[in-house]
Amino acid sequence: MNIAWKEIKKNRAKFVILGSIIFLVSFLTFIISGLSNGLSQDNAALIKDLPDGQFYMNAEANETYNLSRIDESVQSSVLKEQKDAVAISIQMGFVNDMDDKQHSIAFVTSTDSILFESVGKGEVVLDRSLQDKGIKVGDSLTNNQFSGGFTVKGFVDQKKYSHAPVAYINIENYKEIYRVNEMQLIFVPGKEKSQVITGLQSFTNKEFLNTIPSYSAEQMSLNMIIWFLVAISGMLFAIFFYMMNVQKIGLYGILKALGVKTSRLFGMMWYQMIFITVIALALSVALSQVFTMIAPEGMPFSLTIETTFQLSIIFLIIGFIGATLSGLQIKKVEPLQAIQQGEV
Repeated sequence: MNIAWKEIKKNRAKFVILGSIIFLVSFLTFIISGLSNGLSQDNAALIKDLPDGQFYMNAEANETYNLSRIDESVQSSVLKEQKDAVAISIQMGFVNDMDDKQHSIAFVTSTDSILFESVGKGEVVLDRSLQDKGIKVGDSLTNNQFSGGFTVKGFVDQKKYSHAPVAYINIENYKEIYRVNEMQLIFVPGKEKSQVITGLQSFTNKEFLNTIPSYSAEQMSLNMIIWFLVAISGMLFAIFFYMMNVQKIGLYGILKALGVKTSRLFGMMWYQMIFITVIALALSVALSQVFTMIAPEGMPFSLTIETTFQLSIIFLIIGFIGATLSGLQIKKVEPLQAIQQGEV
């Protein structure tokens, strides 16, 4: 597209301004997307790392797992019928380290399963983030609601729940702390369709995530910002090329009079759009990946190559749509009328 390239060189400043705006919008979108993914992992890594399956909670709990209590006979029956099923309970709490410093954690306990850590009485396995706070293997931790102490058995990577590090403890210790005998949930991995269990309500992994307090609100807000920025980029393309096309009505008239097809004029505009977008995206992708490496350790930030690629494709599609909509006026250009108006 020789004409398109010549126009870019002639109006370099205009295209540089548009490219700069697209770069800033896309870079901001990548950063917010990375923050959204990081917060999602920080909020619910414990659940997100589980294989696809079905969660079951008490139907009377109003989709609030904290209020759920699974009848022991029902639990026993399900675990017997479903070989890989596991009963789990999750509650927010705290532990005091050897310096009597308090740490907020999410206590997690479960029946025997390869999906969760196996912990003996008086032992605890912690998320590795607590190791960075000075807690070591062999340390003794206490809890005001527990008569004994917890000996740190080990650490696991990236196990968070509701933005708190997970602490795996024994079922008997859990029951003593929270004065309960029933478990809150049953998880059956590998089940695409839920089995009807009397008195229990089923949830897919994604549906269960939305029952976590703050998770859906947090993700919805960030995703709304991301899509709003994507929409802004489309509007920028539409406005920019619309103004450029208005200025080139006379030129389009001359080109049409010379026999240039409308499809070729659209092709010239698409070439310019792709040229600007690819350069802007290349710069924003490079900088966002650099930011991934230099982001503060405590910042929940996760921007994968897959997410980056998906957003880049979306930006190209939105840019194409915006440029195409702005170019619809090209089809209406009548050569004689446009030439009479003159080129601005």
